[in-house]
Amino acid sequence: MIFGQSSFRRLLVSRLLLVSVPVLLMGVYVTYGKARSAFLETAQRNLTESAIRKGQSIRQSIEALQGNLVTASDSVVLKAGSQGEQQKFLEQLSTTFPTDIQCVQLTDLTTGQVAASTCEPTLTDPINISDWPPKQTQLLTNPDTISIKLLSSSQFLQENTSNSQLVLYLASPVYDNAGQLRYALQMQSALLTQEKIIRGSLTGYSVVIGQSGTILAHPFSKQVGRNITDEADADRLKQLLRRAIAGQQNFLHLFALEQDGVEVVAGYSSIPSPVTNEKNQKWVILAVTPLVNALSPLAGIRRVLLYMVFALVTVSFLAILYIARELARPVEQLRDYALHKENIHSKDPIPLNFRVRELNQLAIAIQEMIERLQAWGEELVSSWQEAQNANRLKSEFLATTSHELRTPLNGIIGCLHIVKDGYCDSKEEELEFLEQADEAAVHLLGIINDVLDLAKIEAGKLSVSLEPIDLIRLLSEVIHLQTATIQKKGLTFRTNFVHDSIIVKADPKKLKQVFLNVLGNAVKFTEKGSITVNIDIEENPDQKQVCITVQDTGIGIDSKQQEKLFRPFVMVDGSTTRKYSGTGLGLAISRNLMELMRGNITLSSAGLGLGTTVKIYLPWQ
Repeated sequence: MIFGQSSFRRLLVSRLLLVSVPVLLMGVYVTYGKARSAFLETAQRNLTESAIRKGQSIRQSIEALQGNLVTASDSVVLKAGSQGEQQKFLEQLSTTFPTDIQCVQLTDLTTGQVAASTCEPTLTDPINISDWPPKQTQLLTNPDTISIKLLSSSQFLQENTSNSQLVLYLASPVYDNAGQLRYALQMQSALLTQEKIIRGSLTGYSVVIGQSGTILAHPFSKQVGRNITDEADADRLKQLLRRAIAGQQNFLHLFALEQDGVEVVAGYSSIPSPVTNEKNQKWVILAVTPLVNALSPLAGIRRVLLYMVFALVTVSFLAILYIARELARPVEQLRDYALHKENIHSKDPIPLNFRVRELNQLAIAIQEMIERLQAWGEELVSSWQEAQNANRLKSEFLATTSHELRTPLNGIIGCLHIVKDGYCDSKEEELEFLEQADEAAVHLLGIINDVLDLAKIEAGKLSVSLEPIDLIRLLSEVIHLQTATIQKKGLTFRTNFVHDSIIVKADPKKLKQVFLNVLGNAVKFTEKGSITVNIDIEENPDQKQVCITVQDTGIGIDSKQQEKLFRPFVMVDGSTTRKYSGTGLGLAISRNLMELMRGNITLSSAGLGLGTTVKIYLPWQ
């Protein structure tokens, strides 16, 4: 059916099948797993509740036995009746008790002979009368005087007890009319019988384990009397025993309670041990069912899921054949459009209006991709132009830097030659030329240091050492260095220091370099007017900071050029014939130094000829 299709269609069909079938199987697996978890959770909850009910039933049965036995012990027939009346009373007693009474026996304690009995053979268990008072001290028999003993399977008397479990031997004192201890009323009763394991049952069969770990009741008689430490699943059984004795009511999966390898689910609870010689002990009551029984409803669900898988695979195959045909046609059209190279520069629209929305989206995406390719081409052209511009700026920087380096070098060389060749008329003139050479050398060293500092900053090797310093004192030192130039240019210099001392954490050398750059620029670019320095403490929600403001009335800066000044080697006038000298590194280095000291620096100007304001921020704690 699909052999006449194109290779793309055949590939599409096979891929869709490879995708759909595992998805279907995964969905079936998840559904089956959720159903299994739901059934298992229900079984666990029901078994825990069943274990609680079984424990309550055992306690109620024992309490009923004790109550009935006390009532029978106080009957007049047993106290003063004839032997025949006593025998008849015991026979009636065996049939009227609500629990399974296997036999009842009345023993004369004065003679040691059996006075009446329904047991065959008669009960021979020794009677411990030491706990019974020889004379009745109250009107009715106290239930606490009843002796209770758990019998082993070898001690069961009747043949019909082969299906019995938890067979108890109970003995109660019987006092005559004179209040003297005369008889012992003995009883053998089975609290549990072997339960038939019904497939799908969520109540489970009963298992009773003593606190010492001995199995007291189990539907498999060979398990009765064994200790859980001898079982293959001993560790999990011990864990169950500890939890139940601690008062928990829960469930646990076991693997060797029936036979090795058979997984069962067991709900558990505990009751106080009714055996009088084991006071403060507990019995652990289990409601157990094999896991396969608890999950038996899954068999029908599994069959339904298998039918569904077969039906879904068949329908999916037919649907995929149809979808593959509908998908292949528009994809082939898009392929043909993409294969034509001229479509990259063509204005013809891409094929659209397909029946599948996603293919329309694919067509739009291809169209957008072509538009992006065109945009990227334009960006490449723009990047090439920017690279050319950067190359031009590099040339300007080299020319500017070489000019800045040559100017002081020429001054140094000229002054030294004049002194060396003896053209000076006096010693004072020689000292003047040497002083000029020294100033030029210092200026040249400053340029080289700026370049080296920028190289260290870009390499991440420049570090600062923060220490407490007096900001007012450091700023005063910088102002003092500029005093001569300020006076020479006739500028008005103002300071507004509210505090006598402000301690901040900074690197004194680096901070002094920043102040020298900023204040030096203010003096250099201000021909007339004033320079004002203010220090303010600003309190923000996050932190307090010190703001040093340097405001001048100099040449100002165009708003379009202001942000560029913090870039390395950038100047408003980059020509070699500019009025003001410099490399354009001062502000760039200053911003990096302030960031290293966890501060900041900003520059603003209202425009050309309107002065400049520089603000330096430092954290203050």
